[in-house]
Amino acid sequence: MNALNPPLRVLIVDDEAPARHRLRDVLADCAGQLQVDIIGEADSGLDALERVQQQPVDAVLLDIRMPGMDGLECAAHLNRLSAPPAIIFSTAYGAYACQAFDLNAVDYLLKPVRADRLVRALSRAHRLNSATLDHLREAHPKARTHLSVNEKGRIVLIPVADILYLKAELKYVTVRTAAREFLIEESLTRLENEFDEAFLRIHRNCLVASARIREIGKLPGDDDGHFLRLDGLDERLMVSRRQYSALRETVRAF
Repeated sequence: MNALNPPLRVLIVDDEAPARHRLRDVLADCAGQLQVDIIGEADSGLDALERVQQQPVDAVLLDIRMPGMDGLECAAHLNRLSAPPAIIFSTAYGAYACQAFDLNAVDYLLKPVRADRLVRALSRAHRLNSATLDHLREAHPKARTHLSVNEKGRIVLIPVADILYLKAELKYVTVRTAAREFLIEESLTRLENEFDEAFLRIHRNCLVASARIREIGKLPGDDDGHFLRLDGLDERLMVSRRQYSALRETVRAF
């Protein structure tokens, strides 16, 4: 082993065990061309995030289609690490669907994976930037299961199902759960478009979880002013006059 060129530490991520075994076999076939150390396997996006934060990883072979958190969402969370690993997607998509990856100069492997293609992808593996991930997610739309934030060098995952409201504050968005607040750097409008079935805009700077609305009330001394409260939270959230009618219609639908 060459100390000047240590082996590439690779994590294999796929929800199907045969696919992971296949990648292990192909990596073994590449041993004469590329030094690789398989540091582990993960069968889900959540498992992959845990493993990457437990030990150093240079590159992740990441399946796209997985139940729950898919590969694109997992990559977006990994990218929040202070030193994110390189990402190589593996996919069974046809050639037409892979145009999105070609256009964004993203390394991907079509299943079944060939040894020569894997060596080439690992040799040029690189970190993804956020704009590239945004383009890929637009080409393969699916609402995320979690939001994430980097706190003290670690990724903290916030299940979307736990979020009570999202409030824009200057360049950040406050994410409020029953337990605490988080600050993320995302667009409130983009979050509204992504999670439009679960969240309702009540003000130009605030989205609330529709299913968690507990109370709608009138502000004292203001005939047109209204507020609402959410389950698990005593805080009053102001409802704009413009959004009040839509809010009432939504509440009636429950």
